[in-house]
Amino acid sequence: MYDVREWRHAFKLDPNKEISDEKLEKICESGTDAVIIGGTDDVSLENVLNLMARVRRYAVPCVLEISNLEMITPGFDLYLIPTLLNSPDAKWIIGLHHEAVKEYGGFLNWDEVLVEGYCILNEDCKAAKMTGANTALTPDDVQAYAMIAEEMFHLPIFYLEYSGKYGGPEMAAHVKNVLKNSKLFYGGGIQNLEQAKEVAAIADVIVVGNAIYEHFEEALKTVKIKSSVR
Repeated sequence: MYDVREWRHAFKLDPNKEISDEKLEKICESGTDAVIIGGTDDVSLENVLNLMARVRRYAVPCVLEISNLEMITPGFDLYLIPTLLNSPDAKWIIGLHHEAVKEYGGFLNWDEVLVEGYCILNEDCKAAKMTGANTALTPDDVQAYAMIAEEMFHLPIFYLEYSGKYGGPEMAAHVKNVLKNSKLFYGGGIQNLEQAKEVAAIADVIVVGNAIYEHFEEALKTVKIKSSVR
């Protein structure tokens, strides 16, 4: 099993978005700790398998972040399963998880599965709208969710998700104060190395996604945070 405790940087690829072979090679050989495949819109088993096969040409760990039951497939090094802590709809906290385990639980290698305590903070992102996430949260609200993830649910990951909007280091710092064992992942809006360094000074792992499709060369530079000291 790949140990996320050793990660500092990951790229997230959307199976519903186009990426050339040339750019994919640069991503996979960039020195990033992992390539995560995941998305919200029109994610199907077909496009997940297609992207997985392309990433598998390289030595980088290939990880699936599961957002719907249709995309579940063997062949990944690791599986990340979000539970959306700030959604009022139990479907996104435990409902879909129950369906998945009922159907696939007997076949899973649980050593390859990690649950992420998600907190979505960008009200305009598609994931927030789809899940009805309550994004009108104070720093103390978010800190409480982090404590729930660590102290009550003992989750290995607490994920601050801004999804297309740069949230900055302030909320991450507030959350990091209460995390001892759960790793703090930050994703959303990182467009360049300066922003990557700013957040990586606080978070354990930064996840760079949209920038791959919007500012590719700047996205590649974000891997340099791995050499920085927190």
